[in-house]
Amino acid sequence: MGEFNDIKTRNELADFLKVPRKLLSYILYVKGSNNLYTSFEICKKNGGTRKINAPSEGLKDIQKKLAEALYNHKKKKKRGITDKISHAFEIDKGIITNAENHRNKRFVLNIDLEDFFDSFHFGRIRGFFNKNNRFLLPIEVATAIAQISCYEGKLPQGAPSSPIITNLICEILDHRLLKIAKQYKLDYTRYADDLTFSTNDRNFLELQTEFYKKVSEVIIRAGFKINEEKTRLQLRDSKQVVTGLVVNKKVNINSVYYKETRAMAHHLYKYGEFKINDKPATLNQLEGRFAFINQLTWYNNKLDDEKHHFQRLCSRERQYQKFLFYKYFFANPQPLIVTEGKTDVAYLKSALKKLYNEYPNLITKNSNGKFEFKISFLNKTKRLKHFMGIFQDGGTALKNIYDFFGSKKSDTNYLSYFKKTSNTLPINPVILMFDNEIQSGSRKPIGNFLNHANVDGETREDLNHKYFINIIDNLYLLTIPLIGDKSECDIEDLFEESVLSHKINGKKFSKKDDYNVSEYYGKEILSKYILRNYSSINFTNFRSTLDNIDKIINTYWKGGAGAGHDLEEKNKDKSSAGKVLLEI
Repeated sequence: MGEFNDIKTRNELADFLKVPRKLLSYILYVKGSNNLYTSFEICKKNGGTRKINAPSEGLKDIQKKLAEALYNHKKKKKRGITDKISHAFEIDKGIITNAENHRNKRFVLNIDLEDFFDSFHFGRIRGFFNKNNRFLLPIEVATAIAQISCYEGKLPQGAPSSPIITNLICEILDHRLLKIAKQYKLDYTRYADDLTFSTNDRNFLELQTEFYKKVSEVIIRAGFKINEEKTRLQLRDSKQVVTGLVVNKKVNINSVYYKETRAMAHHLYKYGEFKINDKPATLNQLEGRFAFINQLTWYNNKLDDEKHHFQRLCSRERQYQKFLFYKYFFANPQPLIVTEGKTDVAYLKSALKKLYNEYPNLITKNSNGKFEFKISFLNKTKRLKHFMGIFQDGGTALKNIYDFFGSKKSDTNYLSYFKKTSNTLPINPVILMFDNEIQSGSRKPIGNFLNHANVDGETREDLNHKYFINIIDNLYLLTIPLIGDKSECDIEDLFEESVLSHKINGKKFSKKDDYNVSEYYGKEILSKYILRNYSSINFTNFRSTLDNIDKIINTYWKGGAGAGHDLEEKNKDKSSAGKVLLEI
């Protein structure tokens, strides 16, 4: 079965999506898709909330496969110019590409569709896949797609299949609106429920009522409702905004929005709380604003790694960089571990799950039998790489993190800035974890780090004996212990030989980054094997490292953070309010 529209039965749909037939039937007809959602609200960047209905993992996986199949089908069946209209939920498109179409225009008309996702009901979705010429699927298959996609009879915000389905169904609307727009010499784009028309034709002002009437009729006939309160015509001599971006001369961020965001951030740093629209707001809301502001910078720079450097950022990027340090390294709500290797996290989590009874301060098991970690592990995202030089693998990332704690440059020593601004010490420790390769000196990451941080000889001796040291305030360095008579050890050395010699698909394990893939497998495959089989693996040699993590946390809370807690006591109201908001 090569094409989406070759599918004739529900079982063929399951085969096409590579989903077991019994699983699809169980989810749709035994469990019931309506019983596989969790509902919650998220905060919008400018205040207010949005309800999200998130599917369970099993259903979500099926929806992802459906979405991927629909995207591939859409790519093969391009409709020409209408493919250029939609800018939401599309690869290499977004609010910036949408706004660019309306830059430097005499008139910009914005029309907002009310209750956008709710407009796509079960019958509409089933009818589309059954009757649309790009699909023409049998009613049995169209019904199954609607069942997979809908929650309580409508497309849910939070399901991975919802965006592509809205764009597919809206293609007819886009085609009809574009036709009207061209008659009146207007450009037209759509970003989900946000429709934008623009023109340099000075005669449009006289024709706008006539144009709006025709557009309204098409929108209503297509099954949507216009939000009249958000519909507006913007003239050249006023501020013209498209999907949150100013488009008068060049695409830019609203300066008032940026200044408000900076003021919110400063209030958070100083008092541990801030507001949006006079309502208490969260850290995630503030990050949403910073991410929105910096999208344009990202787009203009095209994230050019050759030209970009995290130590040479513009002022707007620098504000976001400062916020990221605050979120992850100063106000981190749990002790944070940053590992040298990306697979180290899988090993540590597996060891903690196996030994959870011994480390109640690090991990617990709830009444449902699920593990809950009381420590966090830094997720090295592209955003952290771009803004802070925190790369996926290697010791360079840890060295770059140190510079924000101990830099002699006042504009990048964020630890000093936040201590002074908030009059408190950081809430929790940050632990940088290295392989034990001290004997190799600066040739290896840990030696390079010790030299870079100017760690003295006495402190290095402590590291040789205790395997952890305090670098500065809440920043600690941890290395794994030496096993047997080894002079150096990496984290894989903590496993028994039976684990390291285990063959997977006839291949042996190799620690090297460069290995013959026909004979060996690497660390990533080993880490997945460890995660799957942690209950049968001996983690005895991990106890020393886990003990040291426990000691560091207790040391900081009881001693190192003691002064910080005293300061917090003096500022009790603001610190307690801050802790409530510091959820990431």
